[in-house]
Amino acid sequence: MKHGIIRVASAIPLVRVADAEYNGKQIAESIINADSQGAEIIVFPELSITGYSCQDLFLQQRLLSDAEKAITSLLSATRKTDIIAILGVPVACEGQLFNTAAVVQHGRILSLVAKTFLSNHGEGGESRWFASATANMEKSLTYAGQQTALCGADTVFHHSGGAIFSVEIGDDLWVPTPPSNQQALHGATLVFNLSASSEVIGKNQYLHSLLQSQSARLRAAYIYSSAGFGESTQDVVYGGNAIIYVNGCLTNESERFSMVSQTVISDIDVEQLECERLKDTSYRLASLQLTDCKHTYCENPINGYSSHPSLLSVNPYPFVPEETKRAQTCEDVLNIQSMGLVKRLVHTHCQHAVIGISGGLDSTLTLLVAVRAFDRLGIDRKNIIGITMPGFGTTDRTHDNAIDLMKHLGITPREIPIAEAVKVHFADIGHNIDNHDVTYENAQARERTQILMDVANQTGGMVIGTGDMSELALGWATYNGDHMSMYGVNASVPKTLIRHVVKYAAETLYDDKIKQILLDIVETPISPELTPANADGTIRQKTEDLIGPYELHDFFLYYTIKYGFSPEKIEFLASIAFEKIFNKDTIKRWLNVFYSRFFSQQFKRSCLPDGPKVSSISLSPRGDWRMPSDAVKWDLDNEK
Repeated sequence: MKHGIIRVASAIPLVRVADAEYNGKQIAESIINADSQGAEIIVFPELSITGYSCQDLFLQQRLLSDAEKAITSLLSATRKTDIIAILGVPVACEGQLFNTAAVVQHGRILSLVAKTFLSNHGEGGESRWFASATANMEKSLTYAGQQTALCGADTVFHHSGGAIFSVEIGDDLWVPTPPSNQQALHGATLVFNLSASSEVIGKNQYLHSLLQSQSARLRAAYIYSSAGFGESTQDVVYGGNAIIYVNGCLTNESERFSMVSQTVISDIDVEQLECERLKDTSYRLASLQLTDCKHTYCENPINGYSSHPSLLSVNPYPFVPEETKRAQTCEDVLNIQSMGLVKRLVHTHCQHAVIGISGGLDSTLTLLVAVRAFDRLGIDRKNIIGITMPGFGTTDRTHDNAIDLMKHLGITPREIPIAEAVKVHFADIGHNIDNHDVTYENAQARERTQILMDVANQTGGMVIGTGDMSELALGWATYNGDHMSMYGVNASVPKTLIRHVVKYAAETLYDDKIKQILLDIVETPISPELTPANADGTIRQKTEDLIGPYELHDFFLYYTIKYGFSPEKIEFLASIAFEKIFNKDTIKRWLNVFYSRFFSQQFKRSCLPDGPKVSSISLSPRGDWRMPSDAVKWDLDNEK
C-alpha cells in the first residue's frame, strides 16, 4: 500500500469438475500473474479448488485428499509471491465438512473461513454435504501440512499496509444480515466474496444492485468472484462474475459467459473509505451493536502497488457532475440558491435586492439566482437593483456585458463609476495613485461595497453577495469589501461548477440574446479588474495567473475538506487527474500556494455572511468547517 491505496483482484480461472490438481495449477497461475501486476489481495470463486458443482463427490475421500494435495502444491508454487490469495476449498474437521475460504500468503495458510449461510437450492442444498459455521467457532487443525485454524465469518484480517479485510462466501451476502455488516464495524474496508451463483434471467441485475447497495451501506469495497466456465451444466449454468464495487460505484467487472480465465484489478483508496466512516455519525452509532470478532494479522510488508503505475481513475473536476447528470445538477444548484434567498427575503419582509454586477461569472450567477427568487415570490424584477461600478481596470467587454444582461433580464440597472471617489480617498490617506499595491486594489473593492450597502439602505433592500467558495478557500476577497454582504448565495458553489451553471442557464433557460451574453461571460477570463487594462483594452489582471488555476485549487479544496487527505496524497492524486494538463512541478507549486492561502485566510471565513450549502462541502464557520484562524500552515516539502 502507498497513499492508503491498495490493489485488489477478482479472478475466474478455468475449472474442471473434481480435478483439483488442474484447478490448483490454474489458480496458481492467476496468483502469480496478479502478483506481477502489483495486486496485493486476490479472490477466487467458491470451492474453486474442486469446482463448486461436485455434488455428492464432496463426500468422497479421494476428492478431499486431492484438494488438500492441490493446496499443498499451490502453496509451494506461490511461496515467493507477496500477494494474499483467497480461494475456495472443502475441508473436513472433527467429523464435519466445511465449505471454506483459504486465506494464504507466502506459502502459509493464514486461516480457513467457513461459510455460514448454506445455499438451499436442490435436494437439501449445500447442507446435504456441508456444515454451517457457528458463532465464535474456532477449531485447530492440520491442513496441507500446516497447523492452522478453522473459523467462521466473525474474523477480520489486518493487512500489513494498514487495511483491514474480511471474507464472505456465497449466500452470506444474500441474507437479511450479512456477516460483512459486523466485519465492517470491526474495521474491514475490503470485503471479499467467494461465490458460485448460477445464472437465471434477471439475476445478474439483482446481483449488481445487491453489491452496489452493500458496498455503499458499509462504506467499503466489495470484491466478488463467482464460478464460471467449466462448472457442470447438468442443471444450471455458471456465467462467471468478477465484480468490484467501491462505496456504491462499479470500478471493474469481467465479461460474463467467457470461456477463458479472467482477472479484473482495481486500486482501492482505503483512506477515503475510512474518512467516509469517520464523518458518518450513524456509522458510529451502529458500532454500539458490535459483537465479538477475531483478528488475524498478515505478516510481511507488501509493496506491490507502489512499484506499478496507478490504475485509479481520478476525476480532475470533482465538483462537476458527469455530463448525463449535469443539467439536473445545475438546476438543483439554482433551486437551492434561489430558495435560500426566497426564505431570507420573506423572513426580513424585504422587497428589494442590491447586487454589484461586474460582467463576471460570480455576479452573473448571483443575478440569475435573484431573478429566479423574485419570480417565485411574484415580486417585480425591477426591484432588483444591479449596479455596475467601473473602476481603474474595468474593460469594455465586462462593462457592456453587465449593462446588457441587466437590461435584458428586466431589472433596474445603475452605473456608478468609482474612480473619482477612490482618488479622493487616496488623497485622504496619502496614497500614490501610481502605486498599484494591495491598498490600490482593496480601496476600490471597499468603495464598491460601501455603495452597495448604502443603496440597500436607501431602498430598504438587501445586498446579495457574489463571492464563491473557491475565492473563500483562497481568501481571494477584500476583507469588508466584496467579502461582506447580507446574504451570500454563492458561498458554497466552487468556481469550476459556476461556469457550468451559467452555461446551463444560457442554453436552456433564456432567449438567444441573453444566451449570447451569458456565453460570452463564460468565456471571459476571470479577473477582479482592479488594475489598469492592457493598451488594447483587454484584461491584464488575470486571477489564475496570480494565484493559480481554479481547476487545481478546487481539486485541492475538495480532497482537503471532504476526506482530510494529506498534502502528499493530494499531490499524488492530482498528478493522476491532471497528468495531461499540468506537470508535477506545477501541481506542487500551486498546492503550496493553496495551503499557504487556505491557512492564512481563515480569519475571513470565520465571519462569513449567511449563505446556503449547495455542493457536497461548505466552508461555513457555523456548519461544515470550523478552523482556528491562526493554525500553522502545513508545508508539503516537509511531509514525510
